[in-house]
Amino acid sequence: MVFKRLLGSLGVGGPTVDTVLDPGPALPGGTLSGEVRLKGGDADFGIEHITLELVAGVEAEHAEGESEGAVVFERFTVGGGFRLGGGEERTVPFEVALPWETPVTELYGQDLGIVLGLRTELSVAGARDKGDLDRLRVAPRPVQEAVLEAFGQLGFGFRSADLEYGRIGGTGQQLPFYQELELTPSPAYAHAVDEIELTFLAAPAAVEVVLEADKRGTPFPSGEAGSSGSPGDALARFTVPHEGAAHQDWNTVVDGWVRQLVEHRESYGPDAAYGHDRPAPGIGPSVAVGTAGLAVGVAGGLVAAEIVDEVGDFFEDEGEGEGEGEDEEV
Repeated sequence: MVFKRLLGSLGVGGPTVDTVLDPGPALPGGTLSGEVRLKGGDADFGIEHITLELVAGVEAEHAEGESEGAVVFERFTVGGGFRLGGGEERTVPFEVALPWETPVTELYGQDLGIVLGLRTELSVAGARDKGDLDRLRVAPRPVQEAVLEAFGQLGFGFRSADLEYGRIGGTGQQLPFYQELELTPSPAYAHAVDEIELTFLAAPAAVEVVLEADKRGTPFPSGEAGSSGSPGDALARFTVPHEGAAHQDWNTVVDGWVRQLVEHRESYGPDAAYGHDRPAPGIGPSVAVGTAGLAVGVAGGLVAAEIVDEVGDFFEDEGEGEGEGEDEEV
């Protein structure tokens, strides 16, 4: 990935900056690496700092309806404190750790329509300028992929994905937003629920899996999941460790989760929104993970395709009409 940005506040003849990420998607909690490439302008400039920002496009529910906006959820200073000579070329490599709750943007290479990007801020001679937002690719960790694959194997389909501003009560959530994957029910559960909403909250040792069975598609008010629910909704939270993920019978585990969710939907109440934290049941032989299941829904879903178009518009808007692959200078 490459983006280039003018330092407009410094006038014509200033330095240019390109940020290039290493190929392939990153993982939540994994390493994001690449390099910032600088080229000096017509004169010497003091580079005070080079900062990378992780930016997410989120939705927020409020009394007036729903709104969308961008949230900076992590910043890394990767260089600075040097003088860049006129015409000088310098490369600043970086390697940073993504937050564990970084949203997943793709599954088996299929785009989920999540707005997630990287932006570079360059501070030169007391002036700061932010670069264009460039798309960041994040693939699921093995546990997350295994859970999603199991849903697909059980007959659930992908409907859409988004980032919701707010917090899920009763969890260890760290970021100010959470990712929701909306799944269509399998034939076995279509009579009981209209939709299953899935959220992963990853941490170094384990992943919290939050499931909501939505009978009528009623969203939570004010973007605060778990704060209150309607009688048609049921929620449950399960914790699964990263270690040993390959040795789980995930089809059995996930089907057990959904059965619990459906069985308790009618008795859902404020005091039983999440139940107890529990390890994943059904430890057994490993389940083959293929490219079927949910990936088919991502590739062929009309809703998903529309969301991807909207994501493209978002990045174009952030880029302010600047073309790709064109050298830019101040």
